[in-house]
Amino acid sequence: MGTAEVTSGIVDGDHALETATVLGRRFAENATLRDANRELPHTQIREFAGSGLGAVTVPRAYGGIDVPTETLVEIFRLLAEADPSIAQIPQSHFTFLELLRSQGTLDQQEFFYGEVRSGALFANAQSERGPHPVDVDTTVLVPSGADFTLSGRKFYSTGALFADWIAVRASVVGDGGTPGRGTPRAVAFVPRDAAGLTVVDDWDGMGQRTTASGTVTLDGVTVPASSIVQYSGLFDGPTTYGAQAQILHAAIDVGIATGALREAVVQAGRARPHFEAGVDRAVDDPLLAQLAGEVTVTVRAAQALLTVAARAVDSARADLDADTAAAASIDVATAKVAATRAALDAANAVFELGGTRSASGAANLSRYWRDARTHTLHDATRWKLQHIGRWTLDGTSPPRHGVI
Repeated sequence: MGTAEVTSGIVDGDHALETATVLGRRFAENATLRDANRELPHTQIREFAGSGLGAVTVPRAYGGIDVPTETLVEIFRLLAEADPSIAQIPQSHFTFLELLRSQGTLDQQEFFYGEVRSGALFANAQSERGPHPVDVDTTVLVPSGADFTLSGRKFYSTGALFADWIAVRASVVGDGGTPGRGTPRAVAFVPRDAAGLTVVDDWDGMGQRTTASGTVTLDGVTVPASSIVQYSGLFDGPTTYGAQAQILHAAIDVGIATGALREAVVQAGRARPHFEAGVDRAVDDPLLAQLAGEVTVTVRAAQALLTVAARAVDSARADLDADTAAAASIDVATAKVAATRAALDAANAVFELGGTRSASGAANLSRYWRDARTHTLHDATRWKLQHIGRWTLDGTSPPRHGVI
């Protein structure tokens, strides 16, 4: 696999951030047009893969540089500031790299880390539509001789159209078995071109329009046992798996907020002043300045909390126990709540600061709000606030699962 040609290795964290900055500037150039016309970023994603950024969390023992979480989230923030859809596409790639670190065998780590170092990208096929609960996978892995047969249907499979490998979560059942709560689950790593695997580009979200978060169908796909990583048991003990997955979503939201605030400043510079302000420029209106100050505080607070949370994740990984893992999850949940608020507030400020002309359809400034509203629907913050509150009041640890 690994269809991207890796043009340069990333040698350290600073190099990774420099590379993300350069790519971000390039990806920002036509982001508005890609959103307006729903032009999928195939070229940009292969450029991302070829840059070596997809391998920055590979452990040093396998030839990687294993950057700290603080560096990883800044990469995502920079990319999301440029184009939030592009930033969301590799989110699951890094989540499944973390699964391999935690649950993979030595042979699986050796093989898949090598694939990633060669430029391969993972994508997810996890979510299913109801009516069954979200913690039940009706997609099944059935033993078939020395291999397994994989069948089912997944939705919201972000990035699957661009991937080299698709990580499919499924229930492991006997022939004719019925999955339910408590059924063992695993993740099957399936080549994008495997027989029986189909990716349908049917994502029609109002925002994050070019993530290709469509449908994956699996019709009797043969999967060797060597490509199946255990998922059950992942949360039996302390882990930072959920915290790392969530902090990347938070970084995307902070990136949206940062980009929206930057655009709001541009729009304010073009706006007409309100006649009652008695000023020649809109930016000299004290009420506009007040609003800009309020939004800036919200965005900068979210940026700061993102850094705090990233350091907490790294501290927990270095000294993992129930207390450090719980503290990291709470810090990440706090950052995610702040990031959600900042993204929505900053996206709204584009219009508050820009005035009526900013509502022009041709300008497509609504993409900031549409991206923010769509992406922040991931993992509702109301439950995060409940867990944060209980932690604050009596030290109750949050639950162990993949979304906190």
